[in-house]
Amino acid sequence: MKIAKIVLASCVALTLIGSASWAQQATSGTGMVTIVDRISGTVTIRPAQGGTVGANTGGAATEFKLKGVSLDDVHAGEMVKYSVTEMDGAQTITKIEKQ
Repeated sequence: MKIAKIVLASCVALTLIGSASWAQQATSGTGMVTIVDRISGTVTIRPAQGGTVGANTGGAATEFKLKGVSLDDVHAGEMVKYSVTEMDGAQTITKIEKQ
Protein backbone atom coordinates (compact mmCIF):
# COMPACT_ATOMS: atom_id res chain seq x y z
CA MET A 1 0.00 0.00 0.00
CA LYS A 2 2.83 2.36 0.85
CA ILE A 3 4.51 1.70 -2.51
CA ALA A 4 1.26 2.47 -4.33
CA LYS A 5 1.04 5.84 -2.55
CA ILE A 6 4.63 6.68 -3.50
CA VAL A 7 4.04 5.73 -7.14
CA LEU A 8 0.83 7.76 -7.27
CA ALA A 9 2.48 10.80 -5.67
CA SER A 10 5.37 10.54 -8.15
CA CYS A 11 2.97 10.41 -11.10
CA VAL A 12 1.10 13.47 -9.84
CA ALA A 13 4.35 15.41 -9.33
CA LEU A 14 5.61 14.54 -12.82
CA THR A 15 2.28 15.54 -14.36
CA LEU A 16 2.31 18.93 -12.62
CA ILE A 17 5.92 19.63 -13.59
CA GLY A 18 5.29 18.58 -17.18
CA SER A 19 2.17 20.70 -17.57
CA ALA A 20 3.90 23.77 -16.09
CA SER A 21 6.81 23.49 -18.52
CA TRP A 22 4.38 22.91 -21.41
CA ALA A 23 2.56 26.17 -20.58
CA GLN A 24 5.84 28.11 -20.67
CA GLN A 25 6.82 26.94 -24.16
CA ALA A 26 6.77 29.51 -26.90
CA THR A 27 4.97 28.90 -30.16
CA SER A 28 5.62 30.73 -33.38
CA GLY A 29 3.67 31.59 -36.46
CA THR A 30 3.31 33.87 -39.43
CA GLY A 31 0.41 36.07 -40.38
CA MET A 32 -0.89 39.48 -41.35
CA VAL A 33 -1.32 42.28 -38.82
CA THR A 34 -4.94 43.42 -39.02
CA ILE A 35 -5.26 45.79 -36.03
CA VAL A 36 -2.70 47.69 -33.95
CA ASP A 37 -4.25 49.09 -30.75
CA ARG A 38 -1.67 51.41 -29.23
CA ILE A 39 -3.97 52.41 -26.34
CA SER A 40 -4.42 48.87 -24.99
CA GLY A 41 -0.99 47.68 -26.17
CA THR A 42 -2.34 44.85 -28.32
CA VAL A 43 -2.03 43.70 -31.89
CA THR A 44 -4.40 41.45 -33.84
CA ILE A 45 -2.91 38.97 -36.32
CA ARG A 46 -4.67 36.76 -38.87
CA PRO A 47 -2.59 33.57 -39.33
CA ALA A 48 -1.16 32.86 -42.78
CA GLN A 49 -3.08 30.42 -44.96
CA GLY A 50 -2.07 26.79 -44.58
CA GLY A 51 -0.91 24.58 -47.43
CA THR A 52 -4.38 23.42 -48.52
CA VAL A 53 -4.99 24.00 -52.21
CA GLY A 54 -8.22 25.85 -52.87
CA ALA A 55 -8.63 27.18 -49.34
CA ASN A 56 -9.72 30.79 -49.46
CA THR A 57 -9.11 31.99 -45.90
CA GLY A 58 -6.56 31.70 -43.13
CA GLY A 59 -7.56 31.14 -39.54
CA ALA A 60 -9.48 33.53 -37.34
CA ALA A 61 -7.63 36.65 -36.25
CA THR A 62 -6.26 36.56 -32.70
CA GLU A 63 -5.47 39.47 -30.38
CA PHE A 64 -2.11 39.39 -28.59
CA LYS A 65 -0.48 41.54 -25.93
CA LEU A 66 3.12 42.61 -26.53
CA LYS A 67 6.09 42.39 -24.19
CA GLY A 68 9.51 43.76 -25.10
CA VAL A 69 8.25 44.74 -28.56
CA SER A 70 7.50 48.28 -29.71
CA LEU A 71 4.12 48.93 -31.34
CA ASP A 72 5.85 51.58 -33.48
CA ASP A 73 7.55 48.77 -35.42
CA VAL A 74 4.24 47.10 -36.39
CA HIS A 75 1.64 48.39 -38.87
CA ALA A 76 -1.69 46.99 -40.10
CA GLY A 77 -1.38 45.11 -43.39
CA GLU A 78 2.17 43.86 -42.79
CA MET A 79 3.11 40.19 -42.94
CA VAL A 80 5.02 39.18 -39.81
CA LYS A 81 6.67 36.21 -38.15
CA TYR A 82 6.09 36.10 -34.38
CA SER A 83 6.72 34.10 -31.19
CA VAL A 84 3.98 33.77 -28.57
CA THR A 85 4.14 32.74 -24.92
CA GLU A 86 1.30 32.64 -22.42
CA MET A 87 1.92 35.19 -19.64
CA ASP A 88 -0.54 36.07 -16.89
CA GLY A 89 -3.31 34.18 -18.66
CA ALA A 90 -2.94 36.09 -21.94
CA GLN A 91 -1.17 35.17 -25.16
CA THR A 92 1.79 37.53 -25.41
CA ILE A 93 4.09 38.20 -28.36
CA THR A 94 7.71 38.24 -27.24
CA LYS A 95 9.30 38.57 -30.69
CA ILE A 96 7.96 39.92 -33.96
CA GLU A 97 9.67 40.66 -37.29
CA LYS A 98 8.46 41.83 -40.68
CA GLN A 99 8.65 39.42 -43.59
